Amino acid sequence: MQQFGQWFSVQTPLFQGLMVFAGCYLLGCLTLGYYLVRWCSGVDLREVGSGGVGAKNAGRVLGRSGFVVTLLGDILKGALAIWLTKQVVPAEWFATLAVVAVVAGHIWPVQLRFQGGKGIATTLGALLVYDWVMLLVWGGVMGACYLLFRRFVLAGLVAVVAVPIAAVVTRGALVDAAGLTLLVVIVWFAHRNNLREEFLIFSKHLPQTR
Repeated sequence: MQQFGQWFSVQTPLFQGLMVFAGCYLLGCLTLGYYLVRWCSGVDLREVGSGGVGAKNAGRVLGRSGFVVTLLGDILKGALAIWLTKQVVPAEWFATLAVVAVVAGHIWPVQLRFQGGKGIATTLGALLVYDWVMLLVWGGVMGACYLLFRRFVLAGLVAVVAVPIAAVVTRGALVDAAGLTLLVVIVWFAHRNNLREEFLIFSKHLPQTR
């Protein structure tokens, strides 16, 4: 029992990690698009368009201004989660945990019965503070993928795979790479329908063999 208590002491990495995950997850749950649309129009954003609470769906209801405000809010949320984590606990793996947690909170907000957004803008903001090199790698690979696929969404989702690879190359930290791999899995899962549609569309443009 005493050893169990030591594990959950406020000074232990386990307790601090749980607090970082819980705090960043709850921050991620603050889905600006949902509340903005609800306040301005009374509409439940989960019942509109794609059912997501991100910028694109908010724009369907509120127009360009709703899109921009929601996009910036989601980016800021991701950036804030990582910045706060780095101020409180300096160990780098806590920041990796924070990235995963804030994106998970955006995708599965508990107060909205786990029906949230798809996490791209929040991921962008989180990586901007986490390590801007990762963001550059993502953008560079995405540009190359777009030239190949000519599909914006498909290019972005394929390119995000480069983020954990970049973590290994630039940091040599397998723990960070493992956490960022989990991030990729979460983002891909949130976009599973988009991926299916994008690959079907892309496959139709491939040369047909007889």
